[in-house]
Amino acid sequence: MLRRWCIVLAMAGLTVGMALTTSSASAAPSYGGFFSPGGPIHLVGSGANHARGLGFQAESTNWSGYAGTTGTYTSVSASWIQPAGHCSSGDQYAAFWVGLDGYSSSTVEQTGSEVDCVGRTAEYYAWYEAYPSASVDYNNTVKANDSFTATVTYTSGTQFSLYIDDITERWSHTTLVNVANAKRSSAEVIAEAPCCTFFGGILPLTNFGTMNFTGSMANGADLGAAGGLTAITMVDNLGRDKDTVSALTPSGATGQNFGCTFVRST
Repeated sequence: MLRRWCIVLAMAGLTVGMALTTSSASAAPSYGGFFSPGGPIHLVGSGANHARGLGFQAESTNWSGYAGTTGTYTSVSASWIQPAGHCSSGDQYAAFWVGLDGYSSSTVEQTGSEVDCVGRTAEYYAWYEAYPSASVDYNNTVKANDSFTATVTYTSGTQFSLYIDDITERWSHTTLVNVANAKRSSAEVIAEAPCCTFFGGILPLTNFGTMNFTGSMANGADLGAAGGLTAITMVDNLGRDKDTVSALTPSGATGQNFGCTFVRST
């Protein structure tokens, strides 16, 4: 697929130096559509949705998961099992990633995996992105139930290291990107409905069942200890859940693990 970063979110005046990479990358699969599996969050309302009973809980039309939002972040990491796509008709998309920035800033440094439905066919791949530059796919086999681990690390200056390892298929990549104006103001572990259609907007979410992130950490500590930890629920334009996000386990500052469960595509 030809990929474009979301036209309605493109940020004028930002400069991102793309990859110094240890790995080869390829264009996305050649089926139709234009989208990017990444970019900043699309928050609903103020971003602190007290109606759900929590001061640090937000609703978004494209992200679900957890984000540290009130610190300065230098690293984030997590592991997951690539969920299978339950495909019946039409095109749907779901990305799973770790990253820095994007919750309250206009860049995102991220890497992850994806399952897209093309009719009844599920397509799997892995990618990285230094938004607002376009995402880049890795030219490696990805299958349902592959075991992934990924880490995004700020190194120095404007440089970030994006590491992803498909343990099952026995490949890994470390990609270096230079991102100007990165604030390092958030760290996140996310399931996403990618943006966007040719005319802007969030794409339909793949039915991925339930998937689990484990060993989630920020700044070298358990994700539960991240400053301003915010639970993010993905909703549609009517405010209905598109997926649900479980509580972190163990509870409190030692929390590292949580699950996302599909509810609806649009």
